[in-house]
Amino acid sequence: MTQDSAPPPPIPPPPPYPAYADPQPTRKPAWFWIAIAAGCSLILLTVLLIVAAIAVPQVLKIKKHANQTAAIQTMRTIAQAEANYNLISSPRSYACSLAALAGTDSAQSSELIDATLATSGQKSGYVFAITCPTKTTVDAQNVSATYQLTAVPTKVGQTGDSGFCSDENNVMRVDPTGGTNCTEPLE
Repeated sequence: MTQDSAPPPPIPPPPPYPAYADPQPTRKPAWFWIAIAAGCSLILLTVLLIVAAIAVPQVLKIKKHANQTAAIQTMRTIAQAEANYNLISSPRSYACSLAALAGTDSAQSSELIDATLATSGQKSGYVFAITCPTKTTVDAQNVSATYQLTAVPTKVGQTGDSGFCSDENNVMRVDPTGGTNCTEPLE
C-alpha cells in the first residue's frame, strides 16, 4: 500500500428514523367509510323518528282544536245569517237549509253565507246542517218560527271531538261525544 492511497473514509451511519420523510398513511378500505356513513345515517334517522313521534301528535291536536274553533265561528256566522234572513223574509221566517241562506235554492237572492258552504255543508272538518222542527202556515206560506243548527265532525276524534248545536235563541251548546245531543253550554 502506498501512502498515496488512503483507505476510503468510513460510511457514516444512516440518520435516525425521524429524519426520513413521513411514512405514507395507510388508506382505509372503502367498506370502512361505508360503515361510518351507515352508522351516522342510522343515528340521524333515530333522532328524526323520535322528533316525529313527539311532534306529530301535537300537530294533529292543534289541527283538531283549530277545526273546532273554526266550527264555532262558522256556527256564529250561520246564526247571524239566520237572524238577518228572519228580518228580510216576508212573512218572517227562518231558513230551513244552508242553501236558502246562500240564495242557491230559490229566486230570492239572500246570499247571507258562502255558496260553497251551502252546497257542500262542510267546512274545516265539520258538517253543518239546519233543520226546522216547527212550521206554520201564514198567508198561504210555510214559515218556520224556530230552527236547529248543528255541526258535527266528519271523523270524530280526527277532525274534531265535539259536536255543536244552536237555535233561534242563539245559545250554543256542546256534545262532547261529537254528536248532536248537545247538553252542555259552550264555555
